[in-house]
Amino acid sequence: MSEPLKSIVARVAILNLSYFAIEFYFAQRFNSVALFSDSLDFLEDASVNILIFLSFSLAVIWRARLSYIFAFLLLLPGCSFLYNALQQIAKPITPNGDGMSIVGLGALGVNIYCAIILNKFKEIKGGLAKAAYFSARNDAIANILIIIAGIVTLFWLSAIPDLFVGSMIFLMNADSARAILKAANREHKDSKN
Repeated sequence: MSEPLKSIVARVAILNLSYFAIEFYFAQRFNSVALFSDSLDFLEDASVNILIFLSFSLAVIWRARLSYIFAFLLLLPGCSFLYNALQQIAKPITPNGDGMSIVGLGALGVNIYCAIILNKFKEIKGGLAKAAYFSARNDAIANILIIIAGIVTLFWLSAIPDLFVGSMIFLMNADSARAILKAANREHKDSKN
């Protein structure tokens, strides 16, 4: 099972790293906190999948420890959102709704594809494959919210929809980090037996 997962996570890492660059660029161009947070989610997903790829040569105890790192990585985009949200609140700029929706749609396609190819590995014992699956699933949900916020912004010229979506991304990442920590704890306990 590890060889098929290894090739899948390599593909997912490349896709996520590529779309990180695209979304990060357009987040700056369109003044979108939600796109910025989501671009960091792509970077986090790429990092998680690279670490998973590298972990195949590690012992079970080290895989459990890596799961703790993955849970921490899921929280990083949320922390960046808080910083950017405070800047947006202090100096509100209405993001480009058309741009947000188009970039969000592209991101949705990437994340749905990644979630589909990772789905069959999500129940593998431990937190590694689960981390990759949760990351892709969360990003797909976040992309739908970004598209909706972009459409709403076309009719309501406000930064509020963008900030709301960024908050939802933060909450989803916190929930996934909790689930991965639980899986890592189980894997760590099993490695001691």
